[in-house]
Amino acid sequence: MDRGPRPAVTAGPARHEVAVLALPGTIAFELGLPHRLLGSAVDADERPLYRVRVATLDGGPVRTSAGYSIQPEHDATLLETARTVVVPGVQGGPAMSDGQVPADLAAALRAAAAHARLLSICTGAFVLAAAGLLDGRPATTHWMHTQAFARHFPRVRLDPDVLFVDDGDVLTSAGNAAGIDLLLHLVRRDHGSAVANRVARRNVVAPWREGGQSQFVERPLPETGDAGTAATRAWALERLGEPLTLAGLAAHARMSVRTFTRRFREETGQSPQRWLAAQRIALARRLLESTDASVDRVAAEAGFGTTASLRAHLRASIGVPPGAYRRTYRGAGVGR
Repeated sequence: MDRGPRPAVTAGPARHEVAVLALPGTIAFELGLPHRLLGSAVDADERPLYRVRVATLDGGPVRTSAGYSIQPEHDATLLETARTVVVPGVQGGPAMSDGQVPADLAAALRAAAAHARLLSICTGAFVLAAAGLLDGRPATTHWMHTQAFARHFPRVRLDPDVLFVDDGDVLTSAGNAAGIDLLLHLVRRDHGSAVANRVARRNVVAPWREGGQSQFVERPLPETGDAGTAATRAWALERLGEPLTLAGLAAHARMSVRTFTRRFREETGQSPQRWLAAQRIALARRLLESTDASVDRVAAEAGFGTTASLRAHLRASIGVPPGAYRRTYRGAGVGR
């Protein structure tokens, strides 16, 4: 029976197409990260925001670092329509040993770079660099391979210490966990902090670590019985809006300034001053993302004192002033 005209079905927004390129020796854990992180990003109506698919160069199987082979459903033509191309880390291969990649791989990545942003995880940066896509640009890779990277690719502005580098249309990250940080950063950049935080909760990972935070490298463990700085760090995090001096932090830890500074570096990889600035920037970003507090109020609560100081620190850290940052992550209609 005809019940009259039916309401029109409104299609959801088109999903962002992501191609993950699996190369011989691809690191198995990293190969699954884009699907796990980007694939779990949904809008308010639970509609997927990304479609993540895996390809090999010729559509054939490749062997992973874990000792098994994978057989994706796509070849390199998938890169032609992707808006984001992810290159997971590789174990061995010509990019790492000789700083070179096969001509067909280089051509596919260069063609993709004309219309898509490129993202590498861990040693995937070797592949992008070997294809000539990182020359003159800032980038990072796993700290264990930075010397070889610098030797093969002297024209890349390598930062060996950070978790990830966002250079607009080319993004690179350090080791496995830093790939998670970068993918969450990408979701946050595309869809805001609320969506990224939901992805983090679904995957039971930290929602945000600053890209400039140091990579973990091998450091000596504290001597047995030697007091640590964790309690003082926790104490400081509760008082970021207050004046905190190096002498005051050392006094709280009941150490001399010299001993406190040494122990702090051993445990965090950063000086107390740099760590404190990073925590204040992190707090300011959270306040800008999640509250309507004025920029003056954010500056005060995060311990920067003045709007000018907050603006200078935020520009130095992520390249944008507070108002632009807030509009990026909360939409153009929010207040300054």
